[in-house]
Amino acid sequence: KQWYQRRVAITAGRIILLKEGTDTSQGVPQIVSNINACQMVVEAIRTTLGPRGMDKLIVDSREKVTISNDGATILGLLDIVHPAAKTLVDIARSQDAEVGDGTTTVTLLAGEFMKQAKPYIEDGMNSQIIIRSFRKATSFALKKIQEVQVTVKRDDPMEQRELLKKCASTSMCSKLIAYNKDFFSDMVVDAVMCLDTLLPLNMIGIKKVTGGSVTDSQLIGGVAFKKTFSYAGFEMQPKTYKQPKVLSLNIELELKAERDNAECRIDNVEEYQRIVDAEWNILYAKLDLMAASGAKIILSKLPIGDVATQYFADRDIFCAGRVTQEDLNRTVKACGGTILTTVNDIRDQDMGLCQLFEEVQIGNERYNLFTGCPKAKTCTLILRGGAEQFIDETERSLHDAIMIVRRALKNDSIVAGGGAIEMELSKELRNYAKTIHGKEQLLITAYAKALEIIPRQLCDNAGFDAITILNKLRQKHAQDDSSSGGKWMGVDITSEDIADNFEACVWEPSIVKINALTAACEACCTILSIDETVKNPNSNYKAPNALPGNQF
Repeated sequence: KQWYQRRVAITAGRIILLKEGTDTSQGVPQIVSNINACQMVVEAIRTTLGPRGMDKLIVDSREKVTISNDGATILGLLDIVHPAAKTLVDIARSQDAEVGDGTTTVTLLAGEFMKQAKPYIEDGMNSQIIIRSFRKATSFALKKIQEVQVTVKRDDPMEQRELLKKCASTSMCSKLIAYNKDFFSDMVVDAVMCLDTLLPLNMIGIKKVTGGSVTDSQLIGGVAFKKTFSYAGFEMQPKTYKQPKVLSLNIELELKAERDNAECRIDNVEEYQRIVDAEWNILYAKLDLMAASGAKIILSKLPIGDVATQYFADRDIFCAGRVTQEDLNRTVKACGGTILTTVNDIRDQDMGLCQLFEEVQIGNERYNLFTGCPKAKTCTLILRGGAEQFIDETERSLHDAIMIVRRALKNDSIVAGGGAIEMELSKELRNYAKTIHGKEQLLITAYAKALEIIPRQLCDNAGFDAITILNKLRQKHAQDDSSSGGKWMGVDITSEDIADNFEACVWEPSIVKINALTAACEACCTILSIDETVKNPNSNYKAPNALPGNQF
């Protein structure tokens, strides 16, 4: 008798509702099991936090090697299968998409919230009480962040630029490029300032060229893309133009081979020649119209064949086919004009313009550069480095820094990093808990203790004595008043002590901490609210159709 059919049968006094082999677990053991699974995920990335954090080397199923200490990247590559632990992957991705940085922080906070709640769950406390208390504590913490955050004046461009540079430097402190953070901070700020008011991320192009030093990386105030595939005659075309007109197309300019299933019956050679001539005349008619438009640079998303390449070379016109859609869009954004699908009516407003076009050698690659664009709202970062894995990690690090600078431009409020804001919130929450009676007092105190995981982990990763450093921080924050400035005291990695991280310019946009606390609390509450897991078995064959009357 097959038990794989969905039925309700009464056997030996019990009701069988699910398929045989279905895994079900519920109650307190299930909540504790989910918490333990999340703790294993946190342990995997715990050591990547901070300027002294370690990197992880991950080899995927296709033998691709990735070296990174970015929380979202690592969690995305771990291929986690536990259904509850995937929640941490989701919040790391949301943090990366929303603010760009703090992915490891949000994962650590969520794991520590669960760790602090675990003893109360095991003692039989209702999880809804814990959820309510943690949400109340998060709401209080967010209000405190808004009270202590420092707003930088936007009317002073120099002061605003320094703010953005400090935020970018803080973001890169924990990356592989930490020793070159000053070099890349200026580059990242210049890149973001090139954009329009909406700050579209896709208008910052990043190209990677293996070889050279990391300091050979450069920012192009315009568009740069790798030389595309070319035919004979390309080397005869000029490689430098001043104030050229740029024509962007989505047209194929080559002679196409006949289709395999096409058939054309002819009686004599003259008819065949007329067919061939018609095809060539169509192509040359398009080429003549483009040459007559006055354009000196012709770009197309589709291929440009050898006949068209030689035609343009004879008339001192540069052409490039198979340009990617992203690069073509950014070229139009920078130089102006539109992407045409026909050449029958080319107007001046349909063509772009730039001050200088040149093809240059960068490493072993040749790049086409458009600079001095009048409508330049885009830029290109060309990254150099010795190893491909290092360049990939540099790209991820700059992505985080760019996201932070974008957020700092939109939300010009900052707080001190290095565990300073977490210690201040922990102190405020402990004081707040004393004003509340009942079980919530214990839970809010546990929430406050969980926030200390950030400075503690910074100390552990740097090899410091975490107990001594945390005791000093608690003392300084407890003595805080309006004149002492103790609220910004945090871990000083360079001197193995504590310092005023606001004066040390360890700054982070407050939106990073707000989003991290919110996401971590929601993830913790989601895990604590799950008291049963039902996992259906995988069936390797299709169950037979049920007989009449045997299926409910």
